[in-house]
Amino acid sequence: MFETLGNKLQDILEKLKRESKLTEPQVKAAMREIRMALLEADVNFTVARDFVARVAEKAVGADVLGSLTAGQQVVKVVHDELIETLGGKAQQPTLKNEGNVIFMVGLQGAGKTTSTGKLAKFYKEKGRRVLLIAADTQRPAAREQLRVLGAQVGVPVLEVANGETPQQTRERVQEFQKTDFRDLVIVDTAGRLQIDETLMDALADLKTAMQPTETLLVVDAMTGQEALNVARTFDERVQLSGLIITKMDGDARGGAALSARFVTGKPIYFAGNSEKLSGLEPFYPDRVAGRILGMGDVLGLIEKAQQADLAQMDIKKAGDFDLEDLLNQLRQIRKMGPLGDLLKLIPGMSRALPEGFSVDEKQIQKIDALISSMTMKERRNPGLLNASRRKRIASGSGSSVQEINRLIKMHEQMKGMMKMLSGMGGGLGGTGAGGKPGKMPRLPQQLPPGMGGRGFPKK
Repeated sequence: MFETLGNKLQDILEKLKRESKLTEPQVKAAMREIRMALLEADVNFTVARDFVARVAEKAVGADVLGSLTAGQQVVKVVHDELIETLGGKAQQPTLKNEGNVIFMVGLQGAGKTTSTGKLAKFYKEKGRRVLLIAADTQRPAAREQLRVLGAQVGVPVLEVANGETPQQTRERVQEFQKTDFRDLVIVDTAGRLQIDETLMDALADLKTAMQPTETLLVVDAMTGQEALNVARTFDERVQLSGLIITKMDGDARGGAALSARFVTGKPIYFAGNSEKLSGLEPFYPDRVAGRILGMGDVLGLIEKAQQADLAQMDIKKAGDFDLEDLLNQLRQIRKMGPLGDLLKLIPGMSRALPEGFSVDEKQIQKIDALISSMTMKERRNPGLLNASRRKRIASGSGSSVQEINRLIKMHEQMKGMMKMLSGMGGGLGGTGAGGKPGKMPRLPQQLPPGMGGRGFPKK
């Protein structure tokens, strides 16, 4: 989402970093460019103005102007203020041992029902016993959708009947709890294509009856500035406690997400980054700011690896690294998400990648098909792959002998690299023989077909 804005800000700041010393006119000129970049990204005018004013005030201070590291200090000021604009310290809903009720509100199409299912999965994995309430009586499909999501997550769904009063809904929930206790109830409320009094009155009545501990507004990041007006109105009528920004993986300019926290004063708890049930992440202002400024998100990358239960290869046995190991590693990595997105979490990688960069996921699938078409004996001992075997595998996987040859060459280079890692005493930054620091091994020159010689896609 923030790619265009991030590139512009990085270009502006890169000019400042090249300067050994900064003058006040240089800083002010850069601030004008930053303000224009924010406005073009659909950031609220007041938010953009105040952001630039705060950065300028700190950037022209005595500790920055004339400093030999002035450019780097301005980058730090921008980074710090970006974090503050996004909410400062990351926050999450406060849950008690029992009696937790999360009230989900928002307009139709914002992803409210899907986010309700994602939230149920998120908290169930944390050990919560979740009950979903399908309270959107205006759109029957919403109740059906939540029923399907509940089944996928493995949590019960209580559907509100047409004509049922808020008090009756509360009584039904209490009755359900007597036989099947749940410590977290998530209510998917009705939505509209636009805000109207009938909707707000119904929400207010249901909230009074359910007495939620958290009221979360689901905001579609694709709606731009209108999302801020929606947030203000909902907050005035049902008193929000936090926000969920959806469709963060889209191509919106990102201004609404940047402005939402500042305009509403409510923390952004979660961000939706895909349609999958696992596509909901806690919102970390510092990590988002780092991504925008090209600093990457190493912690996010580590968490994705942990969530995918990424197997750690024992590099002491690197000499035994066979095609079966390669297949298992590729499948584990793919659980972390699209490889192109993962690369952009590495600091500096978003700028290092060529414009329009993308990893051909089909080629990764092709490698899977190639290895899967081999017998276990062939995977364990690639030396057995003579011409006739390669021809059989190519026919069985719908590929060519040339692609198999490239795969074997790539595997040999990876195996050699892992031997070097093993000689370093346990990995990058470790020690080699005699306790001496190990050297960085060269990466394989031949990468999977379709990704190019240096890891970039062929044009």
